Amino acid sequence: MENVMRAKKIMFKTTLGLAVAIASAQVLASGFALNEQSISGMGTGFAGRSSSADDASTVFGNPAGMARLEGQQVTGGFAVIDASTDISQAGGRSSGSNKGDMVPFIAVPFGFYTNKLNEQWAVGFGVYAPFGLTADYEKGFQGKAFGSKSEVKVITLQPTVSYAFNDKVSIGFGPTINRVTGTLESDVNLPIPGTGSNNIKIEGSDTALGFNAGLLVQATDTTRLGLTYHSKVSYKLEGHTQVTKGTNVPASLLNNGRYDASLKIDTPESWDLSVTQDLSEAWKLYAGATWTRWSRLKDISVNNEGVSALGSGMFAPQLVGTIKEEQNWHDTWAYAVGTSYRVNKQWVLRTGLTFDQAPTNNTDRSPRIPTGDRTIFSLGAGYDVMPNLTIDAAYAYLKEESVKVNRSNALGQSYNAKFANSANGFGLGATYRF
Repeated sequence: MENVMRAKKIMFKTTLGLAVAIASAQVLASGFALNEQSISGMGTGFAGRSSSADDASTVFGNPAGMARLEGQQVTGGFAVIDASTDISQAGGRSSGSNKGDMVPFIAVPFGFYTNKLNEQWAVGFGVYAPFGLTADYEKGFQGKAFGSKSEVKVITLQPTVSYAFNDKVSIGFGPTINRVTGTLESDVNLPIPGTGSNNIKIEGSDTALGFNAGLLVQATDTTRLGLTYHSKVSYKLEGHTQVTKGTNVPASLLNNGRYDASLKIDTPESWDLSVTQDLSEAWKLYAGATWTRWSRLKDISVNNEGVSALGSGMFAPQLVGTIKEEQNWHDTWAYAVGTSYRVNKQWVLRTGLTFDQAPTNNTDRSPRIPTGDRTIFSLGAGYDVMPNLTIDAAYAYLKEESVKVNRSNALGQSYNAKFANSANGFGLGATYRF
């Protein structure tokens, strides 16, 4: 009986790593951040994101850049990510397959609007996804006790204003309204003969506020500097944990299998500093560095209410208090360089190279976060269909360093493997000026 009680508590602890703390090769930024808010920026590897101000996507890249845009502009588009994972050297005290087909083909949309009211003031609005991912392993995945399916979606609305002091210096600010939803699943076997696999599904959501601020400086006739700050956002997710019990598991142990759950978590702040240098009328050079405070994610603490546990030799409803899962992520830097070449009045070509650190560590890495440092190579092009309509396209190839996962739990299950992630990203967007 004591083993059953211990197994039940561990079953929850094993699966309560919040979905928003998961990373995968499907995203083109470190951790679970998304970079795909600009197709023109994607073409240069997002070098110069805070200094280029090429279209209305500057609402996210640097809101101060709205002062550079004439009239009204609308920019919209999407990026699709095709990721793959090679799992090798798998082992442990669990059995199953290791196909590595965990990331479905996904799309990341965005849309922005700007309006220059006069020589000083401009307003804008954006809707985009700053964080998110999806990971879904096959049904018989060997490491399913440590994560079988995860999905996170963060949608942000950002009204924005900018002010130009003169033709050299401008600032911008936009509050962000952020909605997060998360789903996390695992399959855990209790150490009780004949009980089978227990599916555990955790869902939660919250809405929270943050802000985006920027400074843009035309340092010389050919050099432009940009600095953007994206604030942290503090969430308290409210939801539930649903347990579908395995064979011969007493219903009283699971308290009908549904529990109220809550947890607090912060998505990190970041600073982006970049420069845009005009080399000639045709050539531009971009460079940038981004610092992200992933060290905020020390651990995940989850409260489950109404969980039945064994007490005094009989089933009795009790509360399972705060359950903690260590993450110990660290701050990261990303560096990018890129260039663009205007072939003629209609065509511009772009390319870029990015080096991006992973926030995870070798001790706490799990199948939910099998990510390492990455290198990204990008290509892009812009075509002016008409003087007021531009179509942008981009391609990016991402390759991560190989990393190892080595996990175990108190149920006697363990999993270790080597993960090698890569991804292809494709982006298509349009900007209309009126």
